[in-house]
Amino acid sequence: MIDDTLLEAEEKMDKAVSVAKDDFANIRTGRITPAVFGKVLVDYYGAPTPVQQLASFHIPEPRMVIITPYDKSSLGAVEKAVRDSDLGVNPSNDGTIIRCVFPELSEQRRRDLVKVARTKAEEARVSIRNIRRHAKDAIDRIVRDGEAGEDEGRRGEKDLDEATHRYVSQVDELLRIKESDLLSV
Repeated sequence: MIDDTLLEAEEKMDKAVSVAKDDFANIRTGRITPAVFGKVLVDYYGAPTPVQQLASFHIPEPRMVIITPYDKSSLGAVEKAVRDSDLGVNPSNDGTIIRCVFPELSEQRRRDLVKVARTKAEEARVSIRNIRRHAKDAIDRIVRDGEAGEDEGRRGEKDLDEATHRYVSQVDELLRIKESDLLSV
């Protein structure tokens, strides 16, 4: 019973780390990746569709992305979605492809993005701690109901604390990597 609770908590903590990793991928650094377009939705035949499902991305230079829509009729919609997004780029359309040149990040903008990354990391840590709290409550309930002994409960809490520390450390490591990416010129 306690093992099931621990397993469920670890799965949820793993998901929290995955969400943090995705959030960090959406924060742009000096070099552009297609992941920065992850939250851009295109109105494609009336349905909001992620741009990654409608186009391929080519990165010829660190700050330039060439977007090639699979369906040429969606070129205007993709361009409009990229322009209206919060990426801060003005895409240019030559009839078959869309070029997006990202401006160089200023020092102030880099520091702002580091703050955003720290906020995302803290959200992930809080999520992991909440998962820990819920799992600890469940373990306490199991012990209180007599379904497991106190020794098992203490062992379960110790394992839960170790898992919590391990996942928080993963988030901290992801943050450290992202900060170094952001602050390197």
